Formats: sequence, C-alpha cells, structure tokens
Amino acid sequence: MTDLSAQMKPTATQMGEHSPGVGFRSLVIGLTAFLTVVDLFATQAILPSLTRHYGVTPAAMSFAVNASTIGMAIASLVIGFLSPQINRRTGILLSLALLAIPTSLLAAAPNLAVFTALRVAQGLCMASAFALTLAYLGEQCSAMDAGGAFAAYITGNVASNLIGRLISAAVADGLGLAWNFYFFAALNLAGAVLVYFTIKRAQPMHTMMPTGSPLDAMIAHWRNPRLRAAYGIGFCILFAFIGTFTFVNFVLVRPPLSLGMMDIGLVYFVFLPSVVTTLLAGRIASRLGTRPAIWGGIAVAAIGLPLMLAPHLSEVLTGMVLVGVGTFFAQAAATGFVGQVASENRGVASGTYLACYFCGGLVGTAVLGRLFDAFGWHACIAGVGLALAAAALLTLDLKR
Repeated sequence: MTDLSAQMKPTATQMGEHSPGVGFRSLVIGLTAFLTVVDLFATQAILPSLTRHYGVTPAAMSFAVNASTIGMAIASLVIGFLSPQINRRTGILLSLALLAIPTSLLAAAPNLAVFTALRVAQGLCMASAFALTLAYLGEQCSAMDAGGAFAAYITGNVASNLIGRLISAAVADGLGLAWNFYFFAALNLAGAVLVYFTIKRAQPMHTMMPTGSPLDAMIAHWRNPRLRAAYGIGFCILFAFIGTFTFVNFVLVRPPLSLGMMDIGLVYFVFLPSVVTTLLAGRIASRLGTRPAIWGGIAVAAIGLPLMLAPHLSEVLTGMVLVGVGTFFAQAAATGFVGQVASENRGVASGTYLACYFCGGLVGTAVLGRLFDAFGWHACIAGVGLALAAAALLTLDLKR
C-alpha cells in the first residue's frame, strides 16, 4: 500500500512470485486494519462501566456493544454485491471518514437504544472498509504474497484488540466514558488519512470481474463445499471469540478476582502473543496446509477454555492467551483460504465470508449472553467449546 497498487500490479508480478517491498507493505496493511476495526472490540474493555452507566444487565449491555456486528454483516454483503463497481481507495477512505461520526456521537448517547443504533452504524462503516480492503488484497497480491498479506491484515486486527482495549480502559478511567469515544473518533480519521496517502487508485482486476450477476456469484460460492465450510468456520470462530472475551470482563471484576478498570485494561496484554503468531499463519498454512493450520488453532483455543474457569488470575490469563492465539490464527488461515479458492468474484466471496463471520459474533452474543445470565460462566464456556468443535468438523471439508 505506499503505492501498494504499484507494488502489487498483476502485470508486473507473476502469480508464483513475491512482490517487492513486502515488509513495508505488510506494515501498512496491518496499520490500516488496526485503524479500521479498533472500535470493534475496544468498547468491551469498559463493559462493566457501561453496564453501570446505563443500569442494565450484562447480557443487554453486551448485545448493545456487539450490535456493531449487525451492521458489519449487512455491509459485508452489500459491499460484496457492489464490489465490482466500487473504487477501492475511494470506498475505504469514505468508510473510515464516516466512521468517526457515530463514534463521536456515542459519547452523548442518552439511552441503550441510541447506543445500540450508533454501534450498528459503526459496524456498517467498519465492514465497508474491511471488505473493500480484503477484496483489494485478493485482487492485487500474487498467490505467494496473498497468505502473508491477509495474515498482516488479521494481525492488525489482533493488535487493535490489545491496544484498543488498553487505550479504552485508560482513557475511560482517567477522563471518563465520553472522552473514550472522542479519542477513537480521532483514530478513525487517522485511518482515513493513512489510506489517502498510501493506497493508490486501483480498480478490480479484469480477470476478477464477474461473468454474471453478484447474486449468481454468491449462489455459486455457496455451492462450493470448500467455501461453504470456510463460511461456517468464520461463523464459529467469532461466535467463540465473542463469547470468551465479552463475558470474561464480568468474571474479572467479580470476586474472587475483583479487578479494577485499569487492571482489566492491562489484562489484555494477553493478545500480545497473538500479534506474533497470527503474522505467521499465512506462511504456516502454505507449508502445512489450511486444514492442519486451522485444526492447530482450534486445538490451542480449546486447551485454554478450562483454564478460564479457575479461581486464580494466572490460570485465567493463560487461558485467555491460548484462546486469543488459537482463534486469531484459525481466522487468518480461513480468511486467506477464501481469497485463494474464489478464483472469480472475490469481492462477493470475501463479503459473504465476512457476513457469516460477523453473524457468528451477533449470534454468539445473544446465545451466550442468555447462558451467562441464566447459568453463569461455566455454561458460557461450554457454549464456546461447542462452537470450536463445530469449526473443527467443518474444517474436514477444506481442500486445496
């Protein structure tokens, strides 16, 4: 992306070769991802404070905070359908600039209904930028570079989970809830500036242009058992991730752990190992295969689940590290797989994958929230385990 379109020009890069400037390009890709989705999970770090502020149950507040996934699922599908007609640079730039509006308005949301609507609006903008960037990478990268590019983008996503939560907890603790949202609105505008100076105008490649309508393309993708399985894996991964890292916040502030606001922010250093491991996902999937890579990620996450039931902070943190490493690694491998398997209409394929992925987050919030309120943390973890098991079974259908 600093003139990434020039660096990844299909006519200059053969499908089996690496393009030049890979390291710098990966850095810019990761930073763009960070500034695109930093709002998505950062608000989870202040869930207990928001619950007290609005005077609602943990499940109700969690659903409101994660309502952004509704907008993200809708926008992913719409962008997938319209992708061939959208200029990548303009679309990403406008999405990030518009994202700052609902983000800043959250500072003055008078009730939970308005808060929820603004989170949906955030999701619409975030997913538009996210889907267009994935389509851009899928079209402009060589086959050798694609896995690394997607892994760099997901790594930026991972970093946003860590740094975003730390910032959110620190700003809310020091300056209050309102300033938290103003700060993140400024980060959204910074993302727009980055895109303006780094992504050159690039239309979809002619070889990627649809031969039929977007609906026909989507139906064709759903008929592909490999893509269908990848969509299901994406659904299960965010289902599990949301269930773990939304409701663990309430466990952390309650006895016997009883952590404070800033302590919760520091807890999210558990995402630091994921930044490193996710960056390796593309390379490992290329060498070992997508299925072993996803199975490995799921196994690591599954090992962490029982540790999160322990009454000691060290064991809970270890479990959080393992779940974070495993789910992000599996997501990176699955995302790269979709970009490689969809030889045509990649914008539609990426949009459909993201819609399924974010629907998994929405369903996970609703289902696991009810389990958490009614039966507690153990039932919530059991639901996460079932989602991981379903993802493992779906991985059987992934083949080159």
